[in-house]
Amino acid sequence: MAFCDDIENLSEEASSVCESLGSSLSSDGIVTGVDTFFLLFAGALVFLMQAGFAMLCAGSVRQKNVKNIMLKNLLDACGGAIGFYTLGYGFAYGSGNTFIGASNFAITEMSSGPDYIGFFFQFAFAATAATIVAGTVAERCKMSAYLCYSLFLTAFVYPIVVRSVWSSDGFISAFAAEPLRGVGNIDFAGSGVVHMTGGATALVAAIVLGPRRGRFYDDDGNALETPKEFPAHSTALQVLGTFILWFGWFGFNPGSALAIANEESAATAALCAVTTTLAAACGCVTSMALDSFMDYSATGEVSYDLTMAMNGALGGLVAITAGCSVVYPWAAVIIGIIGGIVYYAFSKFLIKMKIDDAVDAIPVHFANGAWGVIAVGLFADKDLQAIAGFSDAHQGWFNDFGDANLLLVQFLAILWICTWVFAVMTPFFMLLNALGMFRVDPLEEEVGLDISHHRGTAYDLEPAKQTDVEELMEVRASRHGKVEVPKEVAQAAEVAATD
Repeated sequence: MAFCDDIENLSEEASSVCESLGSSLSSDGIVTGVDTFFLLFAGALVFLMQAGFAMLCAGSVRQKNVKNIMLKNLLDACGGAIGFYTLGYGFAYGSGNTFIGASNFAITEMSSGPDYIGFFFQFAFAATAATIVAGTVAERCKMSAYLCYSLFLTAFVYPIVVRSVWSSDGFISAFAAEPLRGVGNIDFAGSGVVHMTGGATALVAAIVLGPRRGRFYDDDGNALETPKEFPAHSTALQVLGTFILWFGWFGFNPGSALAIANEESAATAALCAVTTTLAAACGCVTSMALDSFMDYSATGEVSYDLTMAMNGALGGLVAITAGCSVVYPWAAVIIGIIGGIVYYAFSKFLIKMKIDDAVDAIPVHFANGAWGVIAVGLFADKDLQAIAGFSDAHQGWFNDFGDANLLLVQFLAILWICTWVFAVMTPFFMLLNALGMFRVDPLEEEVGLDISHHRGTAYDLEPAKQTDVEELMEVRASRHGKVEVPKEVAQAAEVAATD
């Protein structure tokens, strides 16, 4: 009898477990879990772009400043997390008016998984916007200034742009109850919100900070006839960084679908992956080919510039970011081709204006960010917009020459972002400069920021001691006969001995 009672109790417990498991495996629970994992994966890819920026910047600067730029990239992630957590997310998405939010600071109002993963995904974007500035001001910016503007950008400047475009409360948002001109600004993954904001900040910083010593002027302040080039110290790191960034962009663009467990979101994410790939490839080839052609026209010799190829690819990636979900692959090819041209032209324009951008971040992010926003107004397809979640859709101008509403709003978005960033960041950087917090001492810059600020160089390049070289040669001579000391070894040893 006791045995039968045990069997009955076990049966009841099993039924209870099955009922509980069935509840947790409901269709809604599965959808939430899949979408949460999708954003976790996409956000991790976006965060991996920090490593891409670090490698690209480290490879692009001179050997004496590698530690400095690597630390700044690391602190971008830290500053982005702190700034966006404490204030930024609340300013961007908290309840308030159309300009700024006034609640959910330090994400105190969050309690669910979808809320937390949404914050994580948005933080990764904020950190990306801050990192764009690092390369531009490399080799001459003080660490204290860098920490100040990294926090300020992610806590206040960037979130205001986010609210205006991506929040349903934003005054120019396509998600507003009554979008501007019936459509609002379409910037799916952030050509304007992320890249233009970071690029515009970098442009202001470069102008206020001034060029590196010897770049455009000699020691007496006289303009050089030909700007001095500072060769990258590691092309391998540059290429590695470029590929990591390209890889991370597959979280940046497809991940902006924000879900994957329904047919529309899955279709949008898949389209984004294709358009992202095509625009990057076309930007790379176009930029390199244009540079090679211009060089051939001037010298009669054909050469291929790796930097042009890498930054052309990044320019194409930035350009497609706004419209990756609302344009067809053929349009992505055109956007990437023009993106490569935009990068090349704006890079040469900066040199002409004597604005020093150590890694060409301004042409890549600011110029192509603007082009990407405009491209939506030209190529966006109404049906794709509806699938991507833009309910009040208007055709791009090239698809309907009688409807310029979307193109007009896209131009207004560019004007708004430029006005906001320039108006806020210009006095901010000028104040830092006036307080002596912005630029390093000329001697520290000449020696290199690794030695002057970070307790030594990034690489141990100390040559062998002269006495050790002589001893080695004597040992080898005693065993195998006379051995000649290699010329380069002897010269390096003499230099070391003199030092």
